[in-house]
Amino acid sequence: MITKGFFLPHLPKHLAIIMDGNGRWAQKRHLPRVMGHQKGVESVRSVVEECRSLGIPYLTLYAFSSENWGRPAEEVSSLMELLARYLSKELSTLLTQKIRLNVIGEIERLPKNICDILTEIATRTQENSTMVLTLALSYGSRNELLRACRTLAQEAIDGTCSPKEIDEKLFASRLDTAGIPDPDFLIRTSGEMRISNFLLWQMAYAELYFCPTYWPDFNKEALQTALSEFSQRKRRFGLTAEQLKQNETDQHGGSAH
Repeated sequence: MITKGFFLPHLPKHLAIIMDGNGRWAQKRHLPRVMGHQKGVESVRSVVEECRSLGIPYLTLYAFSSENWGRPAEEVSSLMELLARYLSKELSTLLTQKIRLNVIGEIERLPKNICDILTEIATRTQENSTMVLTLALSYGSRNELLRACRTLAQEAIDGTCSPKEIDEKLFASRLDTAGIPDPDFLIRTSGEMRISNFLLWQMAYAELYFCPTYWPDFNKEALQTALSEFSQRKRRFGLTAEQLKQNETDQHGGSAH
């Protein structure tokens, strides 16, 4: 267990989480799957609060994938109702904690009442600058990439950009995550070891962390354990260890020749 005065010298600027295992958590306890989703909301609150406390400026939660629409209709309906209640209840907290809500995905596929709530919260929190909380809803990364390609293709047809001008920076600006730095760290709960069509472009250099804990049991201490692991890793971005060491020396005032 991590102590209350938790501190690390290196924290991710952008933490992304695949919140997995709600249904299995419930089934293991012979409960309806929806009970796992309800319990998982408590973990969302705990993680958001801890990230805000630690000063992590960007947090992205994979809340509902485009593939999740294929689940039983009753479960999808329950998830939508739970999402609506969560959003309505958390608005005051977001305002008080100066957290801005951002949403990525095919939002138009969501029920109208949820779209209305998302629009209202995004508008009312748009000036908040302490942390950006992004919810991936009806989101699939391949779909996001295709939409970006179509947008750029249409711009090329319209003459507003030339194919020769399309580079990584321009392409990234057409993604749902435009304006948000790529994740440094990805956590996936429940023991599954895949990224499930989540932020495929943005995750190019993210550190990955898989833990067996089901999402409803993922608490502040579990998050601190994961962040401690991240803090010990060396991110090379294709460079050698010697180059990284030299870069660190230069950044800390090493002598130049």
